[in-house]
Amino acid sequence: MKIYDYNGKANICGEKIRVLRKQKHISQAELAARLQVCGIDLDQKAISRIECKKRFIADFELREIARILQISLDELAER
Repeated sequence: MKIYDYNGKANICGEKIRVLRKQKHISQAELAARLQVCGIDLDQKAISRIECKKRFIADFELREIARILQISLDELAER
């Protein structure tokens, strides 16, 4: 059984990603571009869906997002 929904959300860290991205003055398009340089094919719309908790995040995507935002995976998953 695949689980892509937890209490109506597809991920638990989208809001924290949005807050950290804005604090670092990185646009959704720029975050997507930085991920693409790392070989992760996400566009601005995918970043938007992640931040709205409508898109599941793979572990390799989450690892690179954390690296770009300079935060640990544990901190990213905290409430």
